[in-house]
Parts: sequence; C-alpha cells; structure tokens
Amino acid sequence: MLIIFGGLPATGKTTIAREVARQCRAAYLRIDDIEFAIHASGVTTGDIGPAGYMVGYALAEANLKLGQMVVADSVNPLSLTREAWRTAATSARSALLEVELICSDADEHRRRVETRTSDIPGFTVPNWAEVVSRHYEPWTEPHLIIDTARTSASDAVEQIIDAMRETKVAP
Repeated sequence: MLIIFGGLPATGKTTIAREVARQCRAAYLRIDDIEFAIHASGVTTGDIGPAGYMVGYALAEANLKLGQMVVADSVNPLSLTREAWRTAATSARSALLEVELICSDADEHRRRVETRTSDIPGFTVPNWAEVVSRHYEPWTEPHLIIDTARTSASDAVEQIIDAMRETKVAP
C-alpha cells in the first residue's frame, strides 16, 4: 500500500506520517529530505523543480514492487503531484490511501509555523507569509481529511490505520 500525505507546512504531516510508517514498518519517503539532499549534493544551486518529487515517485514504485508498504510525506500541492503518486501505486499494483492534513484554526496554524524548527540540519522552514501564499490546489479525488486543529497526532494515526483496515491493509 502507498499512503500519500499532503497538506500545507506545519499541519502535522511529518509527525503523523513518521508514526504511521513506524507502526506499519513502512518505507518512509519525505520530499523535504530528498530535496535537501539534492541541494546539498552541489549538483544544482537553483530551484530543483520537480526533481525531488520525481525521485520520490521512483522510490515509492520500486519499494511497492518489492512488496513494501510506503508512506510518502510531502506538501503534495498540485493535482499533478497527486496523480503521479497514484500512477506509482497503479504501476506497482498497490492499494492507495490519500491523506490530507489541514489545520482549520488559522491562529494555531500560524503559531505552529512561527515556532517550529527544522529537524533537517541546514534546512530552512517556510515562514507564515510563505505558507499562506503557497499555491495549493484543492483535492478532487476521494481522500481522508484530518483536521489537526481538532485531532491529536495519536488520534490521527489511529484514523489512518482504521482507513487502512477498511482498504484491507493494516499493520
């Protein structure tokens, strides 16, 4: 199964995706890690464009074809990126669960953005102005939506694992 996460920065994606991956013993692919590694390699100094996502799709598909569950953690802002994740799952003949995390309380979301630090040394997290101005297309495909302003991380993980059970795939 491929579990793809999406949502604006500071909605809880990494915290929740990591715990789902840990509990399910899944491969964990975080686009921030991939993109930072590409930058750190020195191969490019500018915008890497879709490179990080392209690497993520390829790694997801390869791991799925090996029978490994995969958790993909990214902002996943475009219908195009979501379709590419779905294509990876389809190509590997794997089940798919799409999860969008939101934070409906703007004050809480801003507080999270302004107080968080990066867990990737040297990686700069976006500020509030960058988060609210980010291009983020609405999801059109069926998916699980979890509001982290109203749901704890542990409850969110339980909801995701319950949704996996409904798809007949669970740890």
